[in-house]
Amino acid sequence: MNDKGLYEEIIEDTENVELSLNVEKVSPYLNEDINEDIISNRLYSHQKECLYDKRIGYYISLYAGHVLEGDYRNNASSGGVGTWILKELFENNYIDGVIHVKEKDDLDSSILFEYQISRSIKEIKEGAKTKYYPVELSKVLEIVKKNAGKYAIVGIPSFIKAVRLLCQEEPIFNDRIIFTVGLICGHQKSTKFAEFMGWQVGIKPGDMKNIDFRYKLKGSPADKYAIKMTGFINGEMKTIISPKDKLHGQNWGLGYFKPIASDYTDDVFNETADIVIGDAWLPEYSKDSLGNNIIIIRNDIIHKIIQRAITDKRVSFQSIGTDKIFQSQAAHYRHTHDELSYRLFKLNKKRMWHPQLRVKSGNNISFLRGLVQDMRIEIANKSHSYYEEAVKMNDIDHFINNMEKINRKYKILYTCMTIQNKGIKGLIKYLINKIVK
Repeated sequence: MNDKGLYEEIIEDTENVELSLNVEKVSPYLNEDINEDIISNRLYSHQKECLYDKRIGYYISLYAGHVLEGDYRNNASSGGVGTWILKELFENNYIDGVIHVKEKDDLDSSILFEYQISRSIKEIKEGAKTKYYPVELSKVLEIVKKNAGKYAIVGIPSFIKAVRLLCQEEPIFNDRIIFTVGLICGHQKSTKFAEFMGWQVGIKPGDMKNIDFRYKLKGSPADKYAIKMTGFINGEMKTIISPKDKLHGQNWGLGYFKPIASDYTDDVFNETADIVIGDAWLPEYSKDSLGNNIIIIRNDIIHKIIQRAITDKRVSFQSIGTDKIFQSQAAHYRHTHDELSYRLFKLNKKRMWHPQLRVKSGNNISFLRGLVQDMRIEIANKSHSYYEEAVKMNDIDHFINNMEKINRKYKILYTCMTIQNKGIKGLIKYLINKIVK
């Protein structure tokens, strides 16, 4: 963990050529020969009834909805599907354990979350909810290597790809990691994101003990959730619940505390995972405060489990098409995939290294969209440096005020795009509608 609250990979023996080659083979960013198309084709193309969409990858079935049975939905960030499917795999003896992110057992540690292995329904449930926090796989994979069993692993796209590459190189992991559960991830965050949320409500850096990034607010739309934080305030342990819209840094388009790596992947829909789960950011689902998921299924066993659950009315899933799946993540896809070519183009101009991706370098977006990309990179970079300064000065306003200056430029840019897209008459009509609303 570095000073910016991000994990760095360290190659311990750079003199050993064989080790260096292995590192390249299993790294999702360094392997130039095997991409998501190759991995997913090998895994899924032979399956009966498996279809393909160039935006979302292979799929057997697509759904939107939530879990009805138990308390899975109430205890989840959205519809409860992630924890529920892990429970189903465990109860039906397909797996002996789940590799997923949970609260760190050591409450005195400055690190709040880590990958752990759960071996009971109770432990699996303890890993519910989204954590916007950096984690690493090396420690938990050492446990898998030393302990025989069948496992399911949960991860964001680059993590699932890394596991797939590892399984190709070391058969022991291929034999033991039986299922992969993929999450849709807008971008990763450093530890400072959680720290900054706490600092805004009086929990100073280093005093945070627990954070729930997606605390549901009854009666509010699914995207109007709160942050629940527990930590020391003036020496006393307190829990604060704050609506996310009252906190700085909750606009995900701005990318506060985003690591560089998040901007250099072209896998939006976790194309190498057996089942993919995301938020159903769709008008017909977002109004429900309890939340709903979109679900992409690529594994036949999981497909059959879900079919039985639908018949038994244990879940409320509606079959949807590829366009609906895409629509739920349209803005994410535009940034991560469509406008990635521009970010690669900018790095090439500076003769800077970047991973070999399926999206190729090119200056093929509009001038204003290019400026948006430039601003997003600046905001992410400055968020790290301004925050370091603020902590040293013990002055949160130093960070907030400096970031707001950049944010104002970003808002002006979006206003210019609105004028360009709508014209003056269209803009006036748009503003009137906003005021009336």
